[in-house]
Formats: sequence, C-alpha cells, structure tokens
Amino acid sequence: MSTRLVIDPITRIEGHGKVVVEIDDDHHVVDAKLHVVEFRGYEKFIQGHPFWEAPVLMQRICGICFVSHHLAGAKVVDDIVGVGEASGVYLTPTATKMRRLGHYAQMLQSHVTAYFYLVVPEMLFGMDAAPEQRNILGLIEADPNMVKRVVALRKWGQEVIAAVFGKRMHGISSVPGGVNKGLTAAEADRLVRGADGLLSVDQVIEYAQMGLELFGDFHDTHRSEVDGFANVPALNMCLVDQEGNVDYYDGTLRIVDDQKKVVRQFDYHDYLDHISEGVEKWSYMKFPFLTELGRDAGSVRVGPLARLNVTNTLSTPLAQEALEKFHAYTGGCANNMTLHTNWARTIEIIHAAEVVRDLLLDPDLQGDALVVTPPADAWTGDGVGVVEAPRGTLLHHYRADPEGEVTFANLIVATTQNNQVLNRTIRSVAEDYLGGKTEITEGMMNAIEVGIRAYDPCLSCATHALGQMSLFVSVVDAAGRVIDERIR
Repeated sequence: MSTRLVIDPITRIEGHGKVVVEIDDDHHVVDAKLHVVEFRGYEKFIQGHPFWEAPVLMQRICGICFVSHHLAGAKVVDDIVGVGEASGVYLTPTATKMRRLGHYAQMLQSHVTAYFYLVVPEMLFGMDAAPEQRNILGLIEADPNMVKRVVALRKWGQEVIAAVFGKRMHGISSVPGGVNKGLTAAEADRLVRGADGLLSVDQVIEYAQMGLELFGDFHDTHRSEVDGFANVPALNMCLVDQEGNVDYYDGTLRIVDDQKKVVRQFDYHDYLDHISEGVEKWSYMKFPFLTELGRDAGSVRVGPLARLNVTNTLSTPLAQEALEKFHAYTGGCANNMTLHTNWARTIEIIHAAEVVRDLLLDPDLQGDALVVTPPADAWTGDGVGVVEAPRGTLLHHYRADPEGEVTFANLIVATTQNNQVLNRTIRSVAEDYLGGKTEITEGMMNAIEVGIRAYDPCLSCATHALGQMSLFVSVVDAAGRVIDERIR
C-alpha cells in the first residue's frame, strides 16, 4: 500500500497545477508527477476570427509573456499575407527593431520578476524557511534596498514595453507586414536618460548585474547543494542565427545533446515533420518530442539553461563575459543542473538590458517605413511563428481561409516543451529529498516546488488537450457518501 503526498496548489508560479508523489511502505518514491489541472481553449477561441486579430487575441493567453505571444502571432500573420522569403518582401529595419525592442524589454522585466520574486527567497532564507518568510514580503524585510532596485528595474522594462506597444500589458504594435508606430527621439531619450523618475539605461545595466552577483555568492557557499539538485538529462533547443548562436526573435531551430553536438536543425515552418506531441490522462499539458527519437530520448529542454547550452556566444560584452564563465564551469559540455537555470537567467537579464540599450540608441527606430505590402498573389493562408519567450521556445501556427477567417490554430509553448524534463526534475527531487524518509517535512515538500520554479513555468499558457475535455460528475448523499458517478 502506497502513501500519496499532494502539493496543491504549487506556489509562486503562473497558473494552476499540483504534484502527486507516491511512496511505498519502504519509503521509496514509486512515482511523482506534475498534474496541470486547468484547461483553456484559445486554439478554438480564435477560430472564426479574422486572421489579423490573432496577435491581439492570442496574447490574452497570458499577462506575463503576452509580448511573446503577440510577436509569435505577428510572425504567423506575416507568413499568411506572404511577407518573407517566399515573396522576397521583408519587414523594414524599423519594424524589425521595434519588435525586437519590445521583445527584449519583456525578457528583462519577466526574468527580473521570476528570479527575484519567485526564486531568490529560497536562496536567502533556505528551502526549509517558514512559508511566511520566503516571499516578497520577507525579501523587503531582509533587504529593502535590493527590492527597491528590483522594482525600479521592472518599472523601467515595463515603460519600454509601454513605449512600444502603447501600454504595459496587452498593447498593440505589430500589424501584418510591420508595426503601427516607431519610437520618437524624445521617447528614446526619456528611457536612455531616465526622465520622470525612471532609471537611466546605464543604471539599468548596473542593476541588472545584481542577480548574477547574488547567484555567484550563493553558489560559492552552497556549491554541492546547487550542483547536485536535480541534475537531469534532456536535449537542448532554441532559435539560432546563421552562425549557430541564439537569436531570441528569429532563426532556425537547433537541438544539441549533452556534448553540444547538433542532433537536429530545421526551419521551424517544418515543425510538423519533426515534432510530435504525446498526451496523458492525468494532465491537460501535452508532451512534445522529436518524432524520430521517440518521447523519452527525443524530449527537449528550452529556456535560459537550454539557450546558453546551445549558443557559443552572446552579442553584448557583459553577457558574453558571463557566458564564458558559465561554459567553462562544465568544461564546454551542456549543463543539466536544474538550479543553474537561475544562473543562466541572470546572464540573460544582463544581455537583455544591453540589447535594449543598443536598440534605444539606434536611429532606425525613428524611421518612417513601418509596413511593407506583399504582392497580391503572395497570400499563403498558412503561417508559423516562433520566438524565444523568457521561458523558452514558443510556437504559433494558424491557417486562414480565402475570406481571412482563422480555421486552425496550434500552439506549442515553452512550458509544454519542458513538460517531460519538468517531470524528470520532480521525480529526481522527490527521490533525493523524500525517498527513505520516515518523516516528511514542509521544507522537503518545498524542495519539489523549488525545482519547478527554476523553470518559471506558465501553466496557463501550456494547458492544451487532445480530444474532449474530461467530465467527472459525482452524486453525494446527505451523509457525504458517493452514491453514483458518471465519467465522460
């Protein structure tokens, strides 16, 4: 007879999920699974809408990574109207750089939120600290100056987003073939100089280095705990440019193994030829994998750790310096240490800040050429868009009929890509922290949540199911006894 331990809800993540751990009479972990228990149907909601509404509607999936959904959808719409390689008509430099500006600004503020608000409490207070301490209120009490800097960083990132999209959340910038506005010199100057109580861009880059310094100090004093925590295998995937280095907005998909050998590289428009999605009865989140390798061997890791495993360089100096130390730590091999995802995230915070600075200083943002018009016969009615969201590789695919109404939509979001490795992580942590223990403490259970939070999962984005949504109906009498059940 086994014992079931349930963590419900998982805290400090976006969305709703639970973990169930089964332990046998000898105190061995028999199984451990992440159950995604909410269901959302955006792939159906969008059908029947005009295709050009998709980037606006589909970003409503999330209040955190909405920029990524907006831009992935915008790239799909570009495909549908024939902007791109097929027609030889491409976005203008102003349109491309405005999209990238919003994208990296979101990367900055999203990573800052995930790292400092959701991850750092355990770093400062320990996994077994009291729940009422290991949260943002505990951070404010312990280090108010750090929290003030974090809030200022997030505010600055959100102001850049507002400048690009018109507001801090669910704004509109991208249109078929481009964007609806550029950035005026005055708007760019405000963000660079730090007017109206904002940080200057130089302060942003200074503050962006806090996370890396904090991780370094923590790692130095807790090396065995950090390195030994859920060292789980997976292939690593992200978008890369022509030189094989990560590109957060465009490129081809590259997948590497533990030795950083390229396992596959392909045009993301051909994803259906390479990626399959498994399903389980116990979760509304699917399990993507490389079809040719099978579900276990072909599952991938995406996100900060995967991106730094794949790329050889980063395009900005401070981030590149940090990346070289990151790569040296594993002797050039891929890094499978789950908590090193937080290390990678801090490097990406610096990289995003540096890229945003460079874009704000680029005069192309003040260009007048915002939209291109493809030839009338360039319409394809089918498009795929991929970007590197903060949490990893995000894919949108839509089809539209000749009248322009969406007839099909498929999303594979970053958290879904990570589903298999997330479950491996949960099993690994459960075995290390719960296996063989006769007494289970709250701190031991929290270790499982720490493993989950390293991925910064967005379960609201990731909930998709194949077929019908299950329906369970129970009839209970006055004494609480179940007298009848129906399951569909």
